This record gives sequence, structure tokens and C-alpha cells, in this order.
Amino acid sequence: MLAALLTGCPPGETPLRHVEQVQPRPLTPAAWPSWAAPELLAALAATGIDAPWPHQVEAAEHAWAGDSVVIATGTASGKSLAYQLPMLSAVLAESRSRALYLSPTKALAADQHRALSALGLPGLRAATLDGDTPFEERDWIRQHANVVLSNPDLLHRTLLPQHQRYSGFLRRLRFVVIDECHHYRGLFGSHVSLVLRRLRRLCAAYGAAPVFVLASATSATPGQSASRLVGLPVRTVDSDRSPRGPRTFALWEPPLAVRGSSQDAEQPAPIRRAAGSEAARLLADLVIAGARTLVFTRSRRGAELTALSAKNHLVEAGAAELADRVAAYRGGYLAQERRALERSLTSGELLGVATTNALELGIDITGLDAVVLAGYPGTLASLWQQAGRAGRRGQDALVVFVARDDPLDTYLVNNPAAIFARPVEASVTDPANPHVLGPQLCCAAAELALTPADVELFGGPAAEPVLAALVERGLLRRRPAGWFWTDRNRPSANLRGAGQPVTVVESASGSLLGTVDAGTAPATVHPAAVYLHQGSSFVVEELDLEHGAALVRPEEPPWTTCAQEITDIAILATEQSAMLDGVSVQFGTVEVSHQVVSYQRRRFSGELLDETPLDMPLQRLVTKAVWYTLDEACVAEAGLDQPGLPGALHAAEHAAIGLLPLFASCDRWDIGGVSTAQHADTGRPTVFVYDGHPGGAGFAARGHAVLPDWLAATRAAIAGCECLTGCPSCIQSPKCGNGNHPLDKAGALLVLDAVLSRVITR
Repeated sequence: MLAALLTGCPPGETPLRHVEQVQPRPLTPAAWPSWAAPELLAALAATGIDAPWPHQVEAAEHAWAGDSVVIATGTASGKSLAYQLPMLSAVLAESRSRALYLSPTKALAADQHRALSALGLPGLRAATLDGDTPFEERDWIRQHANVVLSNPDLLHRTLLPQHQRYSGFLRRLRFVVIDECHHYRGLFGSHVSLVLRRLRRLCAAYGAAPVFVLASATSATPGQSASRLVGLPVRTVDSDRSPRGPRTFALWEPPLAVRGSSQDAEQPAPIRRAAGSEAARLLADLVIAGARTLVFTRSRRGAELTALSAKNHLVEAGAAELADRVAAYRGGYLAQERRALERSLTSGELLGVATTNALELGIDITGLDAVVLAGYPGTLASLWQQAGRAGRRGQDALVVFVARDDPLDTYLVNNPAAIFARPVEASVTDPANPHVLGPQLCCAAAELALTPADVELFGGPAAEPVLAALVERGLLRRRPAGWFWTDRNRPSANLRGAGQPVTVVESASGSLLGTVDAGTAPATVHPAAVYLHQGSSFVVEELDLEHGAALVRPEEPPWTTCAQEITDIAILATEQSAMLDGVSVQFGTVEVSHQVVSYQRRRFSGELLDETPLDMPLQRLVTKAVWYTLDEACVAEAGLDQPGLPGALHAAEHAAIGLLPLFASCDRWDIGGVSTAQHADTGRPTVFVYDGHPGGAGFAARGHAVLPDWLAATRAAIAGCECLTGCPSCIQSPKCGNGNHPLDKAGALLVLDAVLSRVITR
């Protein structure tokens, strides 16, 4: 398949940077546990599973013995069987036993329900409980289901607040399965960690102590991450003994092209062919070859554009009959749309699908031949998870990682060891974040009054000042018996930290098209923004943030839109500080203010047409940041002149943001940055990198901890880029609110050299 893709490349271009052959692994069967229910083993045999693999049995034995356990093995390594064995054996042996399965996506829970139903076990009453479940079905689920498949959002919003109604279920709860637990990181993971503590507290109140079984992609320190997530000691099973077919992994970098700018034809800007465009061409070629293919994109818009472009390529190639076998799949679709696409993909009716990470953790699709990654997905854990979607039947598989014009992507495709010889990241969570802990303590108190004994469960010393602040604000009332919720209404706590979603509505018909996060709405559905939905184009007529609605009309303008914003930052508290011969490195709390001030219209080629002012509300964020400063002597010694200093710092900031995901389990959209030649609080040239979530999410703290390695990789990415003065592969940023101006590539190297010469020796 790879050779066929290379024949489609224009003459003289060599996009292939590296090919890694992942060797097959032989079958190593094991014996079934003696306690496994006979009817379950018979049902598994009927589906073709005659024997388990050693890691499946090891994890299942721990769980059956009453020890919480995490199984952290590769994609398609049979993690489902590891938790199904104890969970289903328990409910089949004792009809009153209950089990709760939690997944980060509705698609994955629905797929697990299909898999359980296919076993045909008479004593199994499995049901999916999520936001799409009709209310008339919920009573039956609450009273009769012995395996409930749900997600943390519904657990937080419905099951725990209504625990009296679910008391029978909680009282009999024996196992809690947390699938794809590496997905719970950052702010979302911190919230989920506290939701699980709330679950444990209510189970204990009803006399239950469920065993937690966690399934994770391969990750660094999976036991520590899982233990921090559930707040319990967790055993680790991470030796993968599953069979695996051969896999070809190609690193693909679209070549540089030189394009003139509509604003300044004198200085052409070097760019690469867009990863989405390249992935669309590869998808079309693979579909023509009959290969069932998934393309993973970084955004909902990217999924729509890639699918649409692949259809156009098929028509141009004389294969129009295949265009209907290509589609997009992403979050924000209505439930019936998602289910229809899932059925078509599972059946093979669809040959090619462009998707977001909604299918990274989604349905179990057997028979896929190829996966194309249009850009680095943010973490190595996600990269291997997405790559593992192909070849699940043991057949030969192809994975192509297409680099975006981005410092991290460029670094990875030109440094294969950073992918193939490096362990994946540890999941970063911070349950002690007061912005997370405060709302979760209110939720816990509303469910059941908090006692002094509960304080240890929710962080001990970290919880005490938060509780005091909640009492002072009148949200909780302190009594000798504990802390009580004071309001008749339920507390508000959004697990994903994005506020209420904004609904996108077609103005003429009133049809609901989808949703976008409140935090990103000013940038994505501002007035006149171009919005894509299932290949159709719409233009936003009105954005009403107060009522959470964006009105759109169908239209296909020959341009795209890109919001521009301004950002300012103030230091509130310095928690760690080190002065190193003219360079200071610090970590602490900052307040970031940002505002969308305009949007640009660009042709599909990238040509800038114009920029229009916008009046969007100012948004404030109190969070954590890492920053470094240089004094005057250091600036002079580095050879930096004052006129060029802002561009040098700005370029170093952009590149550092792009490379932090190499060291922390984050994505560049989870973090932000500010640089200035003289910051008001430091009085010096300063570069900040901050967490893009209230209270911080642990990413800036991780950057502070590994700052020498992080900045060394940043310097290598800039120096190794083949452009002359800077491009999206090294110092330009797709999210820059200043339109990537000013930027100085050579100056960024001088800044980083000055800092590294001091911090590496500390």
C-alpha cells in the first residue's frame, strides 16, 4: 500500500522521512481462571475466543481477588476481556450483583453494549445510560440492569445527585470498570478523579466497596496515574502478550512550497502542503485501492474538510461511485447521525472515514487496513491508540503519520526515535486544583453532608482551605457534624471546564446542527464565521453567548475564517523561583486576559483577503504558568539587539508551546503563551507558557520540572527546520493572536542558547 501512495506524489518530491517496520508478535495462550462462569466461557468460545492471553488472566485474577488493577497494554490487546471476565462472572453467579462501566465517549459505551449483547447470556441485563437514553428507559435500567454502561458526565450529573433513587444499584455495586483511563488527564481528568471519589463515598454509605478495574493504553507509570485517578492503591499489569500482525509505520512530511503573500509579494512565505489536504489525497488513493481506512484529524472542521476533499479527489480520479463510501465522523453530531455512521462503518459500507479522536476511543472496528494521522494527536498515547485501529484482525496494516506545519510535527518526523524509542507520557492530573476541588466539594456536600472523615478522601490538607473559602462565600454551612450545602438548587460543576455548550441552529428551519464549547465559541462561531457540518457550509448570522446559541444560514463562500485575539498576563504569585546568572526561571499563578478582536478571511489556498474587527467579551483566566526572564547583561551577551528582541522572544515562545506536548500529556491547544520585551511585573524580557484551564492542569508544572530537556528540544526543532526565516514548521503558530508578527528565527536561537547555557548547568 505504501508503494502505491508514493507513486501518487509529484515528481521530485520525497515526503517519506522514515519507515518503521513493527514486527509481528506470536500467539501465547493461557488457561481460563477456575472461577470464570462456564456459560460465559461457552459464549466466548462461540465468538471465536477459545483461550485468553496471559495479561488478561493476570488482570482478571487481581480483580476477582478484590484488588483494584489497571491493565495498560497496546491497542487490540484484549483489555475488554480482562474486565469482562470478573465483571460478568460476578453478575452471572449472583443475580443481585451490579457492575458499572465508564468510558470517555458514548460511542465506546454503545460498542461495548453491542459486544455484551452479542454474547447472548441469559442472566446478563446490560444497558447503556447516557444523555441519549430516553427517560422512560431509565427507570427500568435503575431497577433491573446488572451492568450499566455510562460515562463520567452522566455519573456526575444524574446518578450521584440522584443516589437515593439508585441506592439499590450502589448498594450491590461490585465492580467499576474505567475504560481508556489514560484519556482522563488535565482539567477533565482532575474533575473525573473527584467524581470517582464521590462515587466511592456514596457506595460506602450504602455498604459497598467496589473493585476498580482500569484499562489504559500503554503509558508511563500507569499504576501511579490510575491510583491518583481513583484514590486507591492499584496493581499494574503492563506486559502485553497479545498476538499482533506486521505493521508498516511511515513518517510523511509534505514538502515546502513558496507562496507569495497578498499583502507582501516581495517576501514570499514558505509553507508546507497542508496535512489535511495531503491526508485527503492519501485517503482517496487508499479507497481506490480497496483499503478500509480511517483518517484522524485534529479538529471537527478538519474532519469535514478532509472527507469533502477526498470525495472531490475520487470524482477527479474517475471513481465517483466511491465518493458516497467516504464520510466524516466527529463530536457535535446528533445521536441518530452518529449511530447511522457507526453502523455503516462497522458493516464496511463506508470504506473511508475522516474523524476526530471521537473514534480513537470509539467503536471496535475490525478489518481496517490503514490509518492516516493528519498531524500529531497531542500525545504518544493517542498516536499509538489511533495507529492501533488498523490491523486488528492480525493482517498487515499501514499507518501514515502526516506532519502538519508545526514545530512538534516537524521534530517528530525528522527524529523517529522520539516516537519509536521513547516511552509514552504519564497522565497529568491535579485533583487538588482549587478551581476543580471547590465545585466538586459542593457537589459532594449536596449529595451527602461532608464529615471530617471525608476530608481525607478529597485531598486532606489541600481540601481544608477550600472548604473554609466555600463556607466564607456562603456556599457551605459548617456544623459540628460536618459541612452542608446551603442552596435548594444543585451545585454547578462542568467536568470539561468549558461552560454550557453553544448550540448551532439553522435560522430558516430552526434545525439543530450541533454544538460547540462555550470557551471556543467566540473564535469558532462569531458573526460571519464559516461553519462546516457534514460537508455542508454555513455562515454564522448571530452569536448569542448569554443564551448559548449561534444562528447560521447555508452558504458556500470561497474562503475560510480565522479569529484573531489579544492576550495579556499578570503574575499573581510566584511559587518556585531560581536565578541563574542573569536568567530567572519561575513557576506560579497568573491571570490571563484574552479577547477575540477580529477575524481574517482567507482563500482555501491560504491567501489573506481581509481582516474585520469584532466586539467579543473579555475573558479572564487564573491559572498556572512557567516563565523565564533575561537581564540586560544576558541580552547583550547573547548578541540580541533591542529592535529584534520582541520577535526573538515571540518565536521562542511559539516553538516552546509546540514542543511541550512532547514532555507533558497535553496538546498545544491546552496551553498558551505570552512574550514581551519588558513585562510590567518582572521589568525584564519574559516568556510565559501557561495552562489554558482555570487553576491549572499540571502542564506548566511539568514544563517547569523538565525545562532543560524541553527547551533543548525546542532549540533543536528550530535549528533543524529547513526554512530560512521561520515557517509554521518551527516558529509560526496557528493560534497566534498577533498574526505571527513579529517573529525572528535566528533571534529565537540566541534566546534559547542564553537560557540553556545557564539552566543545563544548574
